[in-house]
Amino acid sequence: MDLFVTGFQNTLILFFISAIAALILGTVVGAMRVSPVPAARATGTLYVNIVRNTPLTLVLFFFALGYPKLGLPPIDFMTAAIIGLSLYTATYVAETLRSGINTVPLGQAEAARAIGLTFGQTLSLVVLPQAFRSVIPPLFSVLIALLKNTTVAAGFSVAEAGAIRANLSERGEPALVGLLWVALIFVILVAGLSVLQRYFENKWRVAR
Repeated sequence: MDLFVTGFQNTLILFFISAIAALILGTVVGAMRVSPVPAARATGTLYVNIVRNTPLTLVLFFFALGYPKLGLPPIDFMTAAIIGLSLYTATYVAETLRSGINTVPLGQAEAARAIGLTFGQTLSLVVLPQAFRSVIPPLFSVLIALLKNTTVAAGFSVAEAGAIRANLSERGEPALVGLLWVALIFVILVAGLSVLQRYFENKWRVAR
């Protein structure tokens, strides 16, 4: 029981902190991708193409093995995993949000500019609220993928759900039974996210 409590507690910490950071960073990068400033668009595109096309394992390898060699302040493995997951997931959030921005009629942005709103005001007050509503299902799919991706951190000395099997084996416990319990708990967590997705879909469908 202690392994399961500690493992899933760390999994939820990884998930919630990484999800919040990825949503914030992904929104910024998504806005950069549609910015009228060429330098901002180029920076956002470069970041998305490099990080999204790099396997998550390699991203975490960098923070576990490469980061300490840069002479920067040391960080623990949990913090390194959070940073890696956040940076990786933010690219998918950005592309999901960009697709939502493209669904907003161009006339609304033009009308906002016609009444004197800046690009930032148009994006935050007119475009983004509608974009978020239109991408709730794919955005929650990204969060579900993040929840499952937290298990990769087990390979980098983070005591989360992905490490439960190895610890059970060390104690002489049946690893297969442990894996089945881990899988069942993940199914329950994913089901909870699916319920939350339907709630927001129904709420904001009426609001529109």
